Amino acid sequence: MSVSETIIILDFGSQTTQLIARRVRELGVFSEIWLPDTPIEEIRKAKPKGIILSGGPASVYDEGAAHPDPGIFELGVPILGICYGLQLLAHLQDGEVSHSHVREYGRTELNIVEDNELFRGLDREQTVWMSHGDKLLKIPSGYKPIGVSEGAPYAAIVNHEKLHYGVQFHPEVSHTVQGRDILDNFIRRICRCTGQWNPRSFIKKSINEIKETVGDGQVVCGLSGGVDSSVTALLLLKAIGDRLHCVLVDNALLRKGEREQVEALFRDQFKVDLRIADAQEKFLRELSGVSDPEEKRKIIGRVFIEVFEQVAKGIDNADFLAQGTLYPDLIESRSAKGGPSVTIKSHHNVGGLPEKMHLKLIEPLKELFKDEVRAVGKELGLSEDLVKRHPFPGPGLAVRILGDVTQERLDLLREADQIFIDELKKADLYDGCAQALVVLLPVKSVGVMGDERTFEQVAALRAVNTDDFMTADFTRFPWDLLAKVASRIINEVRGINRVVYDVSSKPPATVEWE
Repeated sequence: MSVSETIIILDFGSQTTQLIARRVRELGVFSEIWLPDTPIEEIRKAKPKGIILSGGPASVYDEGAAHPDPGIFELGVPILGICYGLQLLAHLQDGEVSHSHVREYGRTELNIVEDNELFRGLDREQTVWMSHGDKLLKIPSGYKPIGVSEGAPYAAIVNHEKLHYGVQFHPEVSHTVQGRDILDNFIRRICRCTGQWNPRSFIKKSINEIKETVGDGQVVCGLSGGVDSSVTALLLLKAIGDRLHCVLVDNALLRKGEREQVEALFRDQFKVDLRIADAQEKFLRELSGVSDPEEKRKIIGRVFIEVFEQVAKGIDNADFLAQGTLYPDLIESRSAKGGPSVTIKSHHNVGGLPEKMHLKLIEPLKELFKDEVRAVGKELGLSEDLVKRHPFPGPGLAVRILGDVTQERLDLLREADQIFIDELKKADLYDGCAQALVVLLPVKSVGVMGDERTFEQVAALRAVNTDDFMTADFTRFPWDLLAKVASRIINEVRGINRVVYDVSSKPPATVEWE
C-alpha cells in the first residue's frame, strides 16, 4: 500500500513486535513489520519516516543472531532501538554489550538524566517494563545517556545529530506507564509524522487500488459471516459494483443462523450477487470418524476448495479471488519462511487456494490488524453487532467439537453456544471479553434429571481477555452469570448434562481447544 508516512519495524523475534506496530498505528501513523536483514536498498525505496528495531530473544554476540543491514545507520532517518534493538544499535557502532549480573524483568524505575525529545514533557522518574539479561556497558561515539535504572546504566541513549535513540525497556507494553507518550514523541517530534492513517483514508486508498488492480475484471469473494470477509466484500462492492460475486459455502460447521444472516445482509440489503453452496452432507461425510484436529483441518480445507472451485466455475470470466487475510496472518505465516519468530500454526487464508484455482489474489485487508478491520467496517456502515462479533475459526465448529464431528453433536454445540452468547449480551459482558465460545468434549458424564439417571455430553465454556491474541487470560465472569448459563444449557439443550469453565491462560493453553 502506498502511504505517505510509514514507520518500518525490523523484527528481531520479539513476542511484542506486533504490539509495537499496533501502538504506532493507534497514534495515526502507518507501520509495517519487515524481516530483520532486509537490504538497505529496499528500505531506502520505501522512504520511511523512521525505523524501529524490535526486541528479540538472542544476544547480539550469538552465532546466527539476526542483525540489520548496517546501512540503516547512515540512511538519515530517525531510529529507535528497543531492548535487543538498543543493544544492536550500540554493538554495530563500536559500543559494548555484556551479560548482566543483575537481570531486569518486570516493572523498573527509570530516571531521566538529560533533556531530550524522546522524553519531552514526561516525568523525570517513571515506571517502565524491562525484560533483558544483557546490558549495554559502553555506548558508541556520538551517543549520550539520557536514562538510567538500577540494573542498566544506559537504560536510554541518544545521538542528537543522527536522531538515533535506544531504550532498554519496552515502551509498547501497557506496563510502561508512559510508553504511549514515548512512542508518540518519537513519531511526531522526532520523525515529524503528522498522523494521517485512519479508517477513512484506508478505505479511499483501498478502493483506488482495487480499481487499478481489477480493471474490468470479475472478482469472486468467499463470505463466512465474520467481520473480515464482510469488510472485504464491502470494499470490493464500493470499488467494482456488480462485478463482485460472493460465495458462501455452507459446510454444516457454521454458527446458528449464520447462513440466514449472510443472505439477509448481502443479498437483501447490499444487493450483492451471493451464491450459496450447500455442501453440508459432503463435509459431514468426509469428516465422519475423524478425531485428529490437524486431519480435520486438512479435510475441511480440501473439501472447501473443491466446493468453492465448482461454484466459481459458474461465474463467467472470473479473474480474481478476494480473501480476508489480515496482517497478523501474513506475519505469522512468514515466520516459517525465514523470520526469527516461532510459527504457532498455519493460517487457512494464506496460500494454497489461489494457486489451485488459477485466480489472481486480492487481499484488501492484508495491511490491517483486527481492531483496524472493525474500525473500517464501522466506517463502511456495518452494524455494531457484526463489527464487534468475536473471531471464529476457519474450520468452524469442527475444531470446537473434540472427537468425532456429527450432525447431532453440531446441533448440540450450536444451541449451547447461542445460549452462552445471548447471556453475555444480556449481561452487557460480550464486549468485555475478546472471544467467548463453547467446546463439546469427547466424554460423557453421569447426571440426575427428573429422578432419572442420565449419561450425556459435557460442554466447556471458554472466554478470554487479550489485546493481540498472542497472549490471553481467562475472563473473570461473575459466578451468578456462569451458573445461569450452565443452568440454561443443561435445561434447554437435550443431550448435555454438565457444564465446566476453562480457566487456562495462553500460554500454556491456546484460545481454541484444537
